[in-house]
Amino acid sequence: MTRRSTLFRLLALLLAVSAAWPTIGSDELSTNRRTPLVNAVERCRGAVVNLRGRKTVSQDGGVETAAVVALEEEARQVNGMGTGVVIDPRGYILTNYHVVQDVLQIQVTTADRETTTATLLAHDPESDLALLKIATREPLQTIPLGTSSDLMLAETVAAVGNAYGYDNTVTVGIISHLNRTVQVNEHQIYRNLIQTDAPINPGNSGGPLINLDGEVIGINVAMRVGAQGIAFAIPINDAVEIASRLLAQTTGDRLLLGMTVSTQYENGQPRVVVLQSADTGSNLSGLKSGDRITAVDGKPISRSLDFYCALLEKRPGDELKLAVSSGGQVSLAGARTVTLPLQAAADTATQIAWKPLGLELAVASDAEMTGRHPNYSKGLKVVRVRPNSPAEDEGIQPGDVLVAMHGYKTESFENLAYILRQPDLLQKRSFVFYILRNKDPLFGQLRLAESK
Repeated sequence: MTRRSTLFRLLALLLAVSAAWPTIGSDELSTNRRTPLVNAVERCRGAVVNLRGRKTVSQDGGVETAAVVALEEEARQVNGMGTGVVIDPRGYILTNYHVVQDVLQIQVTTADRETTTATLLAHDPESDLALLKIATREPLQTIPLGTSSDLMLAETVAAVGNAYGYDNTVTVGIISHLNRTVQVNEHQIYRNLIQTDAPINPGNSGGPLINLDGEVIGINVAMRVGAQGIAFAIPINDAVEIASRLLAQTTGDRLLLGMTVSTQYENGQPRVVVLQSADTGSNLSGLKSGDRITAVDGKPISRSLDFYCALLEKRPGDELKLAVSSGGQVSLAGARTVTLPLQAAADTATQIAWKPLGLELAVASDAEMTGRHPNYSKGLKVVRVRPNSPAEDEGIQPGDVLVAMHGYKTESFENLAYILRQPDLLQKRSFVFYILRNKDPLFGQLRLAESK
């Protein structure tokens, strides 16, 4: 065999072998590389935003929140970094409160690289969650919501966040444990946390912990200092309910609603249920506690967050059309329609105690007062309690009936207005109150909120 023929044979063999190899970009190779994790991250990362700002902090050993880096020793100043998730396309963002606490200017960078300044709308220090708002020219992608009610040990999860300022960093791990209680310092205790070994670093706080369906199942909040693979996240079911309360707080400053709703889970599926409903006029006719709201203005809803998001652009004089089911009824087709005319909060007596005390009130009906207490035949029923208000601090709950304060009975809104104008009350800024919880009389010391 000649040397030339041998070379031709070798060349033909190489061509045959190479033809059998998959080429880059082939369907087979793409299928192998496009794992469920890749799809999950692609599904949610457009709804993750990066947060920056300067703040003064103190550091504690042991467990620390995953928020700040670049400590400057003299002034104890840091360049704060954190993460947030978009919960409404109009620019509403959920993050950890410790990320934005004491930050004068919160810089937000969205997935499309737009940077703007956020407004801190509301916050809940106990849960360490905060609600931000940014102006946006186009609707933002929102984070797909999962559930934390069916999490499994060793389930694969991923954290997405602004780790050490490296934005959109993805780390992977598993769920290590559930229902952890973690104390960060003497002021902050987290309960019911998800423990994960997905690496979480300073800057990850407020970002999503996602499952392989690309749904957020937790909000990353803390890491164990000096440990390997011990980090924590707030379960998304808890976080969404807090976010709903924060949205309700902003809505309550504008609109009289006369009701509260919450998310309840049936066989793992979320349902929006009316918790408290007060007869503040004809606006709540046909709606009662325990009813399920299945749609708002024709749009199906499944969580209380959906309900309060539907109120964001409502104004006094607008109407809210609710599809309502009672009892065990769950069919949208069989739901009845309840129309709520929305009133301005500042124009109604029911809101007289909202700013000074954090209470939305309604006159308790005769039926509600019958048999409660021999000394009290009238009172003002608590419809809603504002988060982080004096009333919440004292443990007042929806359904309680305020019967007296500062030595006077509170049988009407006229009584309440008169009491709140008393010079000695305004000077002392605190007073004794009495409530009826079912048939039990309770009392405490309530203070007036600081004027803003």
